[in-house]
Amino acid sequence: MKTNPLWKPFVDITIFFVIILFFHFLFKSFASFFTNWSFYVSISSWLEVRLYNESTWIIQNFLYDIVKEGKTMFFENDGYQRITSGCSGIKQFYQYFTLILLFPGPWKKKLWFIPMGIFILHITNVFRIVIMSVVLMNLPDYWDFAHDWVLRPFFYVVIFALWWIWNDKIRISTILKNE
Repeated sequence: MKTNPLWKPFVDITIFFVIILFFHFLFKSFASFFTNWSFYVSISSWLEVRLYNESTWIIQNFLYDIVKEGKTMFFENDGYQRITSGCSGIKQFYQYFTLILLFPGPWKKKLWFIPMGIFILHITNVFRIVIMSVVLMNLPDYWDFAHDWVLRPFFYVVIFALWWIWNDKIRISTILKNE
């Protein structure tokens, strides 16, 4: 039984959300397993250091004077921002990796699209930390709101955009070329 072509985008979007939500809850359910797994801990720690170094470089060179200590940035207004394992982006990398891996499409293109997407997600994460520092300095009362309700969900907007590019521009164009 073939799906009506008019329903295809809705079916694809539903599959996107099922994969993203399933692997979100899977990650949350096994968080204690991951945080005790040395491979996960070493990758997460490495990502935290990269994120901290890259975001503090941008903040120091273009925005504010900060004091760095460990993985914490201290700002002139007595605010601070700490990079923790939850900030590393590893969960979003895992969700994106799994999404593209499971979603139909040519494997040769997945070999470059997955790493490129992870790089874009990392740049998004650096951007997120820099924007949170701007909020901390200018609207400190809104930092929690910006962190929880604007910038964290922004990751999923980027993941959706990457998936859309994969699904509509790469996968479908490959199918049409082969017909």
